[in-house]
Amino acid sequence: MIIKQIRLSNSAKDKLSRLKGKTGLKNWNVLCRWALCFSLHENTIPTDVPIVADSNVEMSWYTFAGEYSEIYEALIIEWCAEKRIELTEENLSKYFKLHLERGISYLTGTNFIKSLDDLLSLALEA
Repeated sequence: MIIKQIRLSNSAKDKLSRLKGKTGLKNWNVLCRWALCFSLHENTIPTDVPIVADSNVEMSWYTFAGEYSEIYEALIIEWCAEKRIELTEENLSKYFKLHLERGISYLTGTNFIKSLDDLLSLALEA
């Protein structure tokens, strides 16, 4: 993947910290995977806003994606292709980050998720 390191914004870090407390999930990468998939499922183009990666939460692509790195990469590529977005390294990286930030905001903004069961219920609805 063209993304080597992922660094979250302070805002995303704060939101994920609250989500970690509610769900009991300890790993940033697991919650980030949920957030990415949740945003991709919406099937709309995220608002193109600058993301300031100013937190101390940083992970490599392989920490984020784990053994499923090829699947997450394919998801981003396919989403960009469906939206007729040119498949450049810059665009793939940009839309990955936009989806990740949007997904984190969605998961924490609904106030629906108060436990791991709520997160799992959300997945079953999709």
